[in-house]
Amino acid sequence: MTEVKNRRPLASRQAGWAVRISRWLAGTRITPNQISMAGMIAALIAGACFWAADGVSGGLRSLLFVAAALFVQLRLLCNLFDGMVAIEAGRASPDGGFWNEFPDRISDMLILMGVALCIESPALGWAATGFAFLTAYVRELGVNVGAGADFAGPMAKPHRMALVTLAAIVSLAEPWWNGTGQVLRVALWVIIIGAAFTALRRAWRLVGKLRRPKQDRAR
Repeated sequence: MTEVKNRRPLASRQAGWAVRISRWLAGTRITPNQISMAGMIAALIAGACFWAADGVSGGLRSLLFVAAALFVQLRLLCNLFDGMVAIEAGRASPDGGFWNEFPDRISDMLILMGVALCIESPALGWAATGFAFLTAYVRELGVNVGAGADFAGPMAKPHRMALVTLAAIVSLAEPWWNGTGQVLRVALWVIIIGAAFTALRRAWRLVGKLRRPKQDRAR
């Protein structure tokens, strides 16, 4: 019950296509944990595509950006379906909590560092990764102290991945102004600042919840 209560609210779970795919997955031998692992592999490919785009130009660079955007979205789809198969289909495992969180942190790092290496600025990648981790840490801290998970933005995981995807697509137009990664650089800075604010916002909200009477914290 607690696991369901602390799930990220996603409207896409109610979409017909998502329900049909999750039911199909539930009828196979694919486990929720394997779907989580597949999401990590998708993130690895996305990050590698971003990194490989450094130093190349023309059609190949555009192809790598498109592939990166697609694999970022595939990572999110895996995040969606692992939970749907585990909870809605009743196939959760004792170690599901680990596979729900650990691959997400690795995936964040792989994608954000891939973007940073594409623009030859690993420091920005580590900063973005660090603040992304911090947002997740504060969320899980809320669960551990009994205040529940806080998925507030403005730069929660879906927002970060949406921004990275958008930046990859917009970067396709860089040849029009002789750009060399400025869009991706701006995206990383937005993630850094936004994730830092998100972590502070969640921390502030968490402290506020903990100061309330215990019976009111779940509201």
